[in-house]
Amino acid sequence: MTKIADLPRNEVGIAAALDELQQAFGDNLLTGQAIREQHGHTTTWIDTQAPDAVVMARSTEEVAQAVRICAAHRVPVIPFGTGTSLEGHVNAPAGGICIDVMQMDRVHEVNAGDLDCRVQPGVTREALNTHLRDQGLFFPIDPGANASLGGMTATRASGTNAVRYGTMKDNVLSLEVVLADGRVIRTGGRARKSSAGYDLTRLFVGSEGTLGIITEITLRLQGIPEAMSSARCSFPTVQAACETVMAVIQYGLPVARIELLDADVVKAVNAYSKLTLPETPLLLLEFHGSEAGVVEQAETFGMLSEEFGGSGYAATTTPEERSKLWQARHDGYWAVLALRPGCKAVATDVCVPISRLADAVVAAQARAEELQLIAPIVGHAGDGNFHASLLIDMDDPEEVARGEAFVSWLAELAISMDGTCTGEHGIGQGKRPYLRKELGAAVDVMATLKAALDPQNILNPGKILPG
Repeated sequence: MTKIADLPRNEVGIAAALDELQQAFGDNLLTGQAIREQHGHTTTWIDTQAPDAVVMARSTEEVAQAVRICAAHRVPVIPFGTGTSLEGHVNAPAGGICIDVMQMDRVHEVNAGDLDCRVQPGVTREALNTHLRDQGLFFPIDPGANASLGGMTATRASGTNAVRYGTMKDNVLSLEVVLADGRVIRTGGRARKSSAGYDLTRLFVGSEGTLGIITEITLRLQGIPEAMSSARCSFPTVQAACETVMAVIQYGLPVARIELLDADVVKAVNAYSKLTLPETPLLLLEFHGSEAGVVEQAETFGMLSEEFGGSGYAATTTPEERSKLWQARHDGYWAVLALRPGCKAVATDVCVPISRLADAVVAAQARAEELQLIAPIVGHAGDGNFHASLLIDMDDPEEVARGEAFVSWLAELAISMDGTCTGEHGIGQGKRPYLRKELGAAVDVMATLKAALDPQNILNPGKILPG
């Protein structure tokens, strides 16, 4: 495992805060070792750093109360949703108190006429879409995991639909946030636009719990399309597939999803999901619109793909076939794991301008081969965002070191291409070394904002900003 340094602990303050929290929350303050480790668990290769206790919060008032107690004793506070983040976001390097918001799972209101809703942070993406289904609405951001909407907001998540519907920053209208001193603020209302002062909503979206704890989110919604069509097309090389993606974007074809799977991932998906796809690079697409519109879009893509050697093109509007294809894509993580049983899949993500996607993916494949690593690649190709999932034997220190070298090299490659070290996973602990390389003096401005809003540095310390 990759070791992240511990930060100094405030032992006296933690002990005092635990006493007060026990009185305030009773059985909703959990101190068992297993539950603490679960709330410090990271799904990547970063060591777990458990908090000293977990508060199971049920309301904004309880979150604010817990934060006030911790602030009085200078004790760290780490917010927790479903724990599906990948860069050590929920670790507690200085100890402290984890505030679990998963019991805050109410959909407060849906305003169908305005295409928006107001939810608590523990509502998951799937639960919200189930709630919305009978109203002909849906929330389009799909990061794959059934993440909480609070966590998705805090990490500025995106996913397979981002090429059409944007990321969380494009779909959050306003927030309710508990600040480091326990104050509760709202960053806006339900209006679709505003020129009223600083855009605090965007400040907190993507702040990873370092500036405040999100306790309510007002979200944009979409109408469920009249028709959807899914398509697949195989290519002789990753280069050809990526060039097709660039042509699609430049042509202005309104794809809802366009996903890249390299040959290794296709092989894994075939075995795991019992498919018979050609084991060459593959694009999966989805089109949303009218019945005639999606047919026309699918046909246009078919013609474009032929120019780049695309083959085996097939499109379908059948819900069962569409679901099977996209479920296979979402099961890609588990499918890839089966390529090398007993190893850990370490997913890293970068994002580059669309015009550099082919160069970046081809270079990543070559670098993995040079380092003798298995690193299947999937990508939200329409955004220039891709993931390399390294299959690492964690009991082999030399292989772990090669894996770390690859992750570092890939982050710096993306930055050199005027891209980013993380397209959607966030900085957390794992990507901190690359933030200044990417943004330079802008990191100092972030530090100034952090110091202004959290002068005691109790909100998720050790994340985002360099040490």
